[in-house]
Amino acid sequence: MNDVLERAAPGFRPKVAVILGSGLGSFVEEVTVVAALAYADLPGFPRPTVGGHAGRLVLGHVGPTPVAVLQGRAHYYERGRADDMKGAIDAMARLGCETLLQTNAAGSLRLDMPPGAVMAISDHINFAGINPLFGVGSGDSRFVDMVDAYDPALRGKLREAAQAANVVCHEGVYIFFSGPSFETPAEIRAARVLGADAVGMSTAPETILARHAGLKVAALSLMTNYAAGLVPGGLGHDQTLAVAAAAADKVRLVLRTFLERYA
Repeated sequence: MNDVLERAAPGFRPKVAVILGSGLGSFVEEVTVVAALAYADLPGFPRPTVGGHAGRLVLGHVGPTPVAVLQGRAHYYERGRADDMKGAIDAMARLGCETLLQTNAAGSLRLDMPPGAVMAISDHINFAGINPLFGVGSGDSRFVDMVDAYDPALRGKLREAAQAANVVCHEGVYIFFSGPSFETPAEIRAARVLGADAVGMSTAPETILARHAGLKVAALSLMTNYAAGLVPGGLGHDQTLAVAAAAADKVRLVLRTFLERYA
């Protein structure tokens, strides 16, 4: 794996790996590109099957910060594998990344976070009950400490970046459901009782994998809809992509400002 990346970008050592969620792939336009590779050409990388996930690794710079941008992710519901992103995240750690910055499209459980709102994740609830470290080795490394899994200092820098970009940035707890079906209104009522602020079908497994690999984590959710039952109407992935595309500029501004200041 690292041999492939070394040939594509000799000597390039990113500090931050960025995972772009549904409808947010256009952030790569902010990157001064050194090299771009399809996941299909990278051993251990997933093959995304969901609209809005291009399946491409872009190496380059945002401001002075060297980055590795993963344009799309694999989800548990695609193949029933919670560890589908393990190869990619481990490769980022071996390449020299110290931080994983995640983005996702999420459903809002709060009426004060309407579609288009941005939220920095402070913690997560793994409601799906699956874990990407099932079956990993026999040593103690699998018992990963998840206290402050979303690094408080990095979260503060995300809020500062949002303020500098004139973007309102909420903060809250993300609850992970396995998907691919959307949640029922009853499940959302349960999630609210548990203390969740946003719901989605990703991010938690990647955070666990990143902490296992020794990476710090920060994450930003873009609200693309109200969760089931909060307001009248149904849900669909086309809505997720449409709202994400319309609000992507806000996320791009925050990410760009955060990364320009990171180094």
